[in-house]
Amino acid sequence: MNDTEFIHDLVRVADDADKLSGLRARLAVAAEREGILDVAYRVLDAPVGPLLVAATTQGLIRVAYAREDHDAVLQQLADKVSPRILHAPRRLDLAARELDEYFAGTRQDFDIPLDWRLSAGFRSTVLHHLHEIGYGRTASYAAVAKLAGSPKAVRAVGTACATNPLPVVVPCHRVVRSDGAMGGYLGGVEAKRLLLDLEAAA
Repeated sequence: MNDTEFIHDLVRVADDADKLSGLRARLAVAAEREGILDVAYRVLDAPVGPLLVAATTQGLIRVAYAREDHDAVLQQLADKVSPRILHAPRRLDLAARELDEYFAGTRQDFDIPLDWRLSAGFRSTVLHHLHEIGYGRTASYAAVAKLAGSPKAVRAVGTACATNPLPVVVPCHRVVRSDGAMGGYLGGVEAKRLLLDLEAAA
């Protein structure tokens, strides 16, 4: 293959990608107009790596790190929420803007509505209390267990944080061990450290 043929092939691939992108956008608009788009998603570039964000008409339902396997996350959403799921970035514009502002250090609290249906019971109780840990601060798993009304449920707090469907937005990264050690994090220890350092710097 000579250079000219190679360039033509690249142009063809780019044209096909543009057509596919345009088709997806039209499909998303049509699905939303017809009321058959139950879950919209997009992937954002972030300092912690690509984040998949998904929303229903009720609000943001999922934030997922790449290490969680975005394809698997989409399948879980299809199974647990609705199979009517599409790449529809426009519905996630507000979430994308607020996350960008957070990573830029100009936002400390998120205002976007949340769809909490992927958490229930004590896990949901724990997650609803995490906003009480202020920006730039941390709390131990034991302290969060007390906040949630079950002082002995330290392990259950760890499980709630490890299965948080809305990391970053619902700040499970602010929960650390009693000795000050990081503890685990579904986005990985490096991501947790980056988020805590970002907040401490601001």
